[in-house]
Formats: sequence, C-alpha cells, structure tokens
Amino acid sequence: MPAGGTYLQSRKTGTSSQQYAAPAKQQQIQADEDMLNEEEENDDDVWPARMPTSARRYQFMSPEQPMVIRQGNRQYILHPDPPPKLRASRPSPEQHRQRQEVEEYETEEPSRPRRHGLLFLGVGMLAMLALWAGGSMLLHWWQVTQDDWRYGRPRTFQTDAVVGHNDSAESPSHFIAINLNRHVEVIECPGGDCSHALIYLGPILFGDGEDVTPATVTFQDANGDGKPDMVIHIQDQRMVFLNENGKFRPAKPGEVKGTL
Repeated sequence: MPAGGTYLQSRKTGTSSQQYAAPAKQQQIQADEDMLNEEEENDDDVWPARMPTSARRYQFMSPEQPMVIRQGNRQYILHPDPPPKLRASRPSPEQHRQRQEVEEYETEEPSRPRRHGLLFLGVGMLAMLALWAGGSMLLHWWQVTQDDWRYGRPRTFQTDAVVGHNDSAESPSHFIAINLNRHVEVIECPGGDCSHALIYLGPILFGDGEDVTPATVTFQDANGDGKPDMVIHIQDQRMVFLNENGKFRPAKPGEVKGTL
C-alpha cells in the first residue's frame, strides 16, 4: 500500500479500491477549504458589502381594470389589449338623404350656367304676351256669354216702329233681325201682320266667331225726306235702307246725307 492511503489499485475487484479512495478525496477538499478561510482572515482588503436588492412584483392587467400610471400632472392608462377596430356604421335614411342632397348640390353647382339679362327680358315679354292672350280670350268669352243671354242662338233681335207701312201707333210694324249662319236678314211685319211679311237681305259675314255676331236695326231719316229709314247695325258697321213706296231698299252712294 502506498503512503497516505489515498489510492488503492486492485486488479481483482474495483469495489474495494473505490471504498478507500472516497475518504481520501473528502479529506483533501476539507483541507483546501480550511486554507482558503485562513487566507481570507489574514487579507487586509475590505470588500464592499452587497447592495440590497428588491424585486418588483408586476401585476397582471385585466381588461376590466387597466393599469393607471401617474407622472406629475399626466396620467397614463395601460390596456392589455390593442384598441378595437372601428367598424363603419350604416347611416340612417335621413343621413343618407342629406348626404345625397349635398353631393348632388356639389356636383350641380359648378355646372350652373350664368344667365344673361336678355333671358329675363324675353321671359318677361312672353309672360306679358301670355297674359294679354289670356285676357283677350276671357273678354271674348264674356261678351259671347252676354250675347247668348240677350240674343240667343241664332242671334235674333226684335223691335217695333211706326214707319208708314199700313201701321199706326196702336199697331206698329214689327221687325225681326236675325243672323242665320252668317247671313243677316230683316223680316218686316207691316202693321204687325206677318201674313204680308217683307224680307230684306243684309250682308254675309266672314271671319271667326261671326256666326254669333248679333245684328240690330234702328230707324231715322237718312236722306232728309221726312220718312224714317232703316239702319242695320253689325258691330261697328252700318247699312242704310231708304223708305220708299211702302218698303225699304238699299241706299245708293250719295243718297245718305250727314252722318248716322
């Protein structure tokens, strides 16, 4: 066996050699630690003391209670989750209509042409023309309506007069003026007796609405012979029939004296 008994080698069995080697190794480690402690005690250097350490325990944040950090006058709120994505909400019908009106106004506003002053003048003249035409039509309608009430259809006018044709104040002659399909006729019943009726043909009327134009008769001395003559009135026209030999005849040019 070697000196110190630190190691024992045996070719037969390895178990007995390991049993002797383990105590020797433990003794060597213990000797090294004792030597190190003696050196530290004899060392004059002073090692700094270990700084105190602290561990901060972080608190897990929940979505219901986010962490609040205050720094001076500012306050920070920490949320554990990212901010939610904004979803486009469907506009209400009223907002959609207002937005559509604004878009239409914005699109139509630049394309609005500038109106010239003559345009307003032309529109005013057309309005005046339409007003005048409407007024004329209304006046004509009112005149025709009044003639319907007074003369009827066909237009008929009647009167009595003493003209010296077998008549008298008690039995005057009866005259009927009629516009029958634009043909003016005057019928005389001498002394009120229509069995001896006389028919005088007047003018033929032309133009729009002349079929409803009334014809009237009056009596006055047109040639100065002292006898009443017959005057046919058609609007602003006059036709004279002279009283001669118990009946009337159309006057010739130059036979009528003065103005009627």
